[in-house]
Amino acid sequence: MTFRSSHRPLALTLQDKLARASSALGSADAFTPLRDLFMRTFPYPEDDPRYRHNALMPMAPPFEPSFSESQPNTVRYTIEPLPPEASAVDRRNEATREMRRLLDQYMGRDALHWFDRASEPYRGFGSSNGQLGFGAFIGSAYDRGGLYASKVYYETPGGRVSIDNLPMSLARVVQTALQLVPGLYPLFTTVAAQRDAGGQRLTFAVTQPLRLADLQPALDALGLGHRLPGIMQMIGLILGGRFDLPANSALLAFGDGPNGPDFEIYVLLNAIPDVPPSFLSLLTMGLSERPRGLAALERWMNAFTPEDEHWPGRFSIVSLRTDGATAPRVSLYLRPVEFEFPAEALQRAA
Repeated sequence: MTFRSSHRPLALTLQDKLARASSALGSADAFTPLRDLFMRTFPYPEDDPRYRHNALMPMAPPFEPSFSESQPNTVRYTIEPLPPEASAVDRRNEATREMRRLLDQYMGRDALHWFDRASEPYRGFGSSNGQLGFGAFIGSAYDRGGLYASKVYYETPGGRVSIDNLPMSLARVVQTALQLVPGLYPLFTTVAAQRDAGGQRLTFAVTQPLRLADLQPALDALGLGHRLPGIMQMIGLILGGRFDLPANSALLAFGDGPNGPDFEIYVLLNAIPDVPPSFLSLLTMGLSERPRGLAALERWMNAFTPEDEHWPGRFSIVSLRTDGATAPRVSLYLRPVEFEFPAEALQRAA
């Protein structure tokens, strides 16, 4: 029997939530591989106000589930590791340790050695400890076969990026983006391992207003210009005909993978003043030509909707990712309904 009390650690509530989601989606246990980290990160009750102050999910505990059209029937989440009082350096170091442990235990020594090489510039003595704000996040994804992917989001201290620290192919992609897209501010680099493959990306905030059409020169230079119409069609649909985004309402991520350069645009819905109330209906309309993706989204929403609610929560981000071989695919990021602090507190924070 499950009980709730004012003293129950949030970690145990998240265990219940992930067990339900894993069962509904047919994935392996999505909690136990990071159980000890969950217990260290969420030791207080779910309504403890100390959870409000975090970089991942301000005004809610730092636990962010997400849906990916390209990873159906997968339980994915990101957390800001360690409790609210931890330092940014401690978070970075903890994310690194947990990632190394997961790779060693579930993916093998080759994956671990790859991660050690790729992450070296962003951890330890060579990085800028004193300029960190949040340090790092860690994310994991689980499917029927167990751990499918794990990643660390390393903060770029002071908004600076060293091209010399990037793999040569990624450095070329990033230089192209910096030259052709104005107003980019580096936020974090993502080092990700996914069964038999690894990859790295750099994510930027767009500090100036962004017209989607203005991405054409950069995407053309990366060989992805033919993907922009699909991106504009989906974003224009779900935002009610909007094709321009206010300053600081979008993130752009650039990588280089097996299919060449890849690109993802994240729309921060809380920063858009006129998101249509029918946002989700418009999104499902956009997915209607891809019935497998639409069915996967419906299963995921059901998996993350609490038994006593009719809705999983508020969607904070919608993203579209593409590369030379794959048309734009949707991801959605969730603020779970049962963990948000009251709306008036959110308004004060804004």
